[in-house]
Amino acid sequence: MKIALTILHYFPYRGVQRDLFAMAQACANSGYEVRIVAVSWQGPHPPGCEVECLPCPGRSEPLRAHRFALAAEARVSAWGADLVLGFDLMPGLDLYFAAAPCFLEKVHAERTALYRLTSGYRHRSRLEAAVFSEPSQTRILLPDPRQEPVFRRWYDTPAERFVHLPPGVAEDRRAGGDAMELRAHGRAEFGLAKVADARLLLLMGSNLQRKGCDRALRAFAALPANLRGRARMLVVGADDAKPMRQLAARLGISDEVIFTGPRDDVPRLLQAADLMLHPARTAKAGAVLLEALVAGLPVLTTATCGYALQVDAAGAGVVLREPFHQAALDLALARMLDESLVPYRRRGLAYAARHDLHGQRRRVLAEIDALVEGMNSGLLRAAHASTEVVSSDVVSGDRS
Repeated sequence: MKIALTILHYFPYRGVQRDLFAMAQACANSGYEVRIVAVSWQGPHPPGCEVECLPCPGRSEPLRAHRFALAAEARVSAWGADLVLGFDLMPGLDLYFAAAPCFLEKVHAERTALYRLTSGYRHRSRLEAAVFSEPSQTRILLPDPRQEPVFRRWYDTPAERFVHLPPGVAEDRRAGGDAMELRAHGRAEFGLAKVADARLLLLMGSNLQRKGCDRALRAFAALPANLRGRARMLVVGADDAKPMRQLAARLGISDEVIFTGPRDDVPRLLQAADLMLHPARTAKAGAVLLEALVAGLPVLTTATCGYALQVDAAGAGVVLREPFHQAALDLALARMLDESLVPYRRRGLAYAARHDLHGQRRRVLAEIDALVEGMNSGLLRAAHASTEVVSSDVVSGDRS
């Protein structure tokens, strides 16, 4: 069976792209023939999978998304795909991984009525309607269950089309037998090996503004002198860090903040750090929160993140309620650094031991298998019905 996965742009340092990579590899490992169709691709290909890029030029991202949807739908049809799993909105999907929030909800909450007259609005709203409105039968894979009532409010999508997914944390993020070794190596790299009471704060994200890096920098700068003097902040992510470096300079903390760019040694960073800072503006899931939780790293985050619910339930950190207030973040950070973080670590590890935080790709693969089995059953029924018709015709012919 041929399975196509579609995504506009792939690069290896965003959560949704990592989800696609893992799911494509899981399908290939299960014996499916897998082709990924994208506009652009950076980084290695999933083993056993073919990647095809379809350049879709346009003056705006909505226009490029519209053109990609048309081109990708035609391409996977020509390839003979039996099932299509989309990570961006487009018609003709069997499954849609709904990591993005509802577009119509966002527009009506944040934009003026004039925006609804633009071509960008028309392109995006039509693509979303093609997935969520009737007569579409696309099954919607939902990492954040809070989004189901939002989509249903705008599109009246039947509840049975939604599939709630468990998290999909990579197994190597879990604290293992080498945790202390990873911690020692990581802290040595950042000059903290000989400072017993040093606190290393970690912020990771591919969009530093959206992940609240500026908020974190201001909270760091506001720390009392006795706490700030023994703290360092590590900013990791594939983004232009120049605006954040400039902000750190204006705040007078350039010597205490380390910008590394993207890194692949995430397990080592999670063990080296003492606190995960993630005061995000928007993050429908926030996979790094669960990566921190299974690593035993305490978390300070905002309620806008989907997985902040698990942090709260685990008691593995502090979740700031919306609307966001900088003073609340400043106070929470100072309080956490002034107390023992060990209880947060223990509660996070205990929660991770009781709950499946790694099963997302297995759940998606089970959904794919069920759809494929249904297709095969339908083909068998059709073939059986065809045989009955032929047999009936033969019998009728004999009688005549």
